[in-house]
Amino acid sequence: MAQLIVRELEDSIVRALKVRAAKNGVSAEAEHRAILRQVLLRRSSRSFKEALLAMPGVGDDADFAIERDVDRSDGLPP
Repeated sequence: MAQLIVRELEDSIVRALKVRAAKNGVSAEAEHRAILRQVLLRRSSRSFKEALLAMPGVGDDADFAIERDVDRSDGLPP
């Protein structure tokens, strides 16, 4: 297995990692591995339909209507 050394981390990041590790009952190193694995190897088990259905409602269709200028100078219909 490879090793990874991360330099020049802010103290707040190291503290947050240690706190998170303690909450999960593992070492900071194990938590670091879990975070990297979760973020970099993330695979969604949701279908496209499920992802769309999980999106929050953000307004009515009228909120996204395109207002057309009826006085177009190029002679094309609106």
